[in-house]
Amino acid sequence: MSTSGLDQSFGSVNRRDGAVSQKVNILLVDDQPAKLLSYEAILGELGENLVKVTSGTEALEFLLKNNVAVVLTDVSMPGIDGFELADLMRQHPRFQKTAIIFISAIHMSDLDRIKGYQRGAVDYISVPVVPELLRAKVSLFAELHRKRLELERLNLELEQRVAERTEELSERADLLDLATDAIMVRDMAGIVRFWNSGAENLYGWRREEMIGQNLHSILATKFSIPFSRIEASLYQTGRWEGNLQQITRSGESVTVACRKALKLDKSGKPEAILELGRDITASLRAEEALRTAEKLAAMGRVAGIIAHEINNPLEAIHNIFHLIRHHQSLDEEAKEYARMAEEELSRVAHIVKQTLSFYRESQQPVEVSIAEVLDNVLELQSRNIHLQNVAVEKRYLTDATVQGFPGELRQVFMNLISNAIQAMPSGGRLRVTVREYSAEPNQDKKISVSVTDTGSGIKPDHAKHLFEPFFTTKAAKGTGLGLWISKGIVQKYDGSIQFRSLRCSALTVTSFRVMFPAQMSAKRLDSQPTYSVSQA
Repeated sequence: MSTSGLDQSFGSVNRRDGAVSQKVNILLVDDQPAKLLSYEAILGELGENLVKVTSGTEALEFLLKNNVAVVLTDVSMPGIDGFELADLMRQHPRFQKTAIIFISAIHMSDLDRIKGYQRGAVDYISVPVVPELLRAKVSLFAELHRKRLELERLNLELEQRVAERTEELSERADLLDLATDAIMVRDMAGIVRFWNSGAENLYGWRREEMIGQNLHSILATKFSIPFSRIEASLYQTGRWEGNLQQITRSGESVTVACRKALKLDKSGKPEAILELGRDITASLRAEEALRTAEKLAAMGRVAGIIAHEINNPLEAIHNIFHLIRHHQSLDEEAKEYARMAEEELSRVAHIVKQTLSFYRESQQPVEVSIAEVLDNVLELQSRNIHLQNVAVEKRYLTDATVQGFPGELRQVFMNLISNAIQAMPSGGRLRVTVREYSAEPNQDKKISVSVTDTGSGIKPDHAKHLFEPFFTTKAAKGTGLGLWISKGIVQKYDGSIQFRSLRCSALTVTSFRVMFPAQMSAKRLDSQPTYSVSQA
């Protein structure tokens, strides 16, 4: 095996058009060295790597180790002839597109030519060889090979870039799915094109259910301003921000802080809209609860001031009525009227005292009678009880007391009893029970306080959220903090709060039970924060 003296590794060659191209290998196969020298002389002007071998076996060895653009081979050779060499090359995937030119010193019939073409030949040259014709054909096939290599290289680069871009897009999609905010893309007709996992979590619909659906029709979107103004802002500035009212799959209404961005196509026409949504329902409720708490705190301070100012003249009036009732100048009927007025005045004084006690929390835990706290709450709710035709049944089976803060305990039972009364707008029965409880004979006794009503009951899907902050079944009327704060207060006393709601054919019974340890640690209570009506 020999070469034309050039390095067999790919170098470069100057083309006729002035461009510099990579050299390619041209394999010359003939059993006669003189012919190989003549071919080398003719093709040397091309500037390619010319490789000379004297048998088909040597040709195969070179082909297996190198990339070849053109094989110029004699047909008649000892051992492996030209036809067999072409046949073996075409069986290998790497050489199926390699150009093979047969050179024959004998006249070949059309049948021989057809046989050669079937074996993989691309052209024939007869002896005597015309140098210009041989150079032209080899040059053409060498350039085609170079183009094919360049195309393969470009295809490989393109595949790599596509793979990198696909991976990048996949990573972006994964990041979008990891985002907690709802991210959606819709076309200008409102049809959903993209729907991430944050949107699935917020609205409840899965990606495959929403793709191809009209976004705002499914979500029953209510816009804070006319939709035409939103579109105008998108077309003018490319962006819009605002709050939307939307409905989830479960039928829950949510307030969503929405940001929209307009995407244009290559021609500058609107193509799609990116929408980012974040559920701010809870934060809005928190803000409303804070405003309510501030109002309650202000009302508490005003009520305390008024109650304090009223208390002094009430005491004077009470003393005057006492003197009038025992004055000798009055007949029995006038004395009776004076007694009745004095009793009503005592009730007013008692209400004033209770009002002051709600907003004057003690600094240290004191012994509190559960029955007394319940009676105070029921008395404050007496008007609502009467208006809603609620029958009250009290079962105080123990005179239990706990060490704690009266205001906190009033707040717990005020919330439970108020909720029970509100659950019976058309009347019903309210039972308040206090008793000692022990699950096992050897266990310490606990104080059990039950508030049971025959109202509308608690829906099963509401049960698991009942003690969560800002969860309310009263729509705009409730802050959703009452039971959450009550639970926190009860847990502060090492107690627990539970509920059950049972539905029979014609009756629904709901019962909340609060459990307190019979013996409380005053030191532990004193070290924990105090809840008050103003904080709720």
